Amino acid sequence: MTPHRPSLLTTLALSALLAITLPLASAVAATPAAKAPTALVAGVDYELIEGGAAYQPVTGKVEVAEVFGYTCPHCAHFEPAFAAWKARQPKDVSVALVAAPFGGSWMPYARAFYAAQRLGVAGQTHTAMFRALHEDGSLPLGNATADEIATFYAGRGVDRTRFIDLFNSAEVGADMQRARDFIMRSGVDGTPTLVVNGKYRVIGGQNFADRLRIVDRLIAQERAAGRPTARAKR
Repeated sequence: MTPHRPSLLTTLALSALLAITLPLASAVAATPAAKAPTALVAGVDYELIEGGAAYQPVTGKVEVAEVFGYTCPHCAHFEPAFAAWKARQPKDVSVALVAAPFGGSWMPYARAFYAAQRLGVAGQTHTAMFRALHEDGSLPLGNATADEIATFYAGRGVDRTRFIDLFNSAEVGADMQRARDFIMRSGVDGTPTLVVNGKYRVIGGQNFADRLRIVDRLIAQERAAGRPTARAKR
């Protein structure tokens, strides 16, 4: 039987095809496989908090607590990135804000935050407070009086007398102490600091985006360990 031989036209077509496909195959072979993200490293990316506990635990949710101060310029710079990150979190992530009572000018603004929380307006006034301090200059970065801060909240529909009463109340004093307790047991010594589930204090990251990526991976780690449950509801 005469062997089948391709025609000259077929041979030329095959040669052209090989000329195209062989370089492509070589390029694919030379392209490195996508690398899996490297594992987080304790002492580099985060510190494990011995005996830690969440600030305000919610069953079935992973808590991310931000310890901040209104007078802290780094916190003011971090706020837009953190707010955007918070807005895209799923239902099994709970975000807690912890105003640090570090003394001095930190104290009146921490009291103001907890008074605003009790009045149910902290969510609406949080970003505006940073703006008033660091952009508008309508509030002093030094020690502010309750009356000065009440003017800020009154301009946003809060009853002035009610705010000042809460600002000076034992309830807000208890909130301040709870914040101190959390900060001490979590080993927080600066702001902004992020604490995941009361177990991990984030210390790594070259910038805010890196820091939030570490938080995302710690959240995923907690999920993989069975916290929270899939039935969590907001």
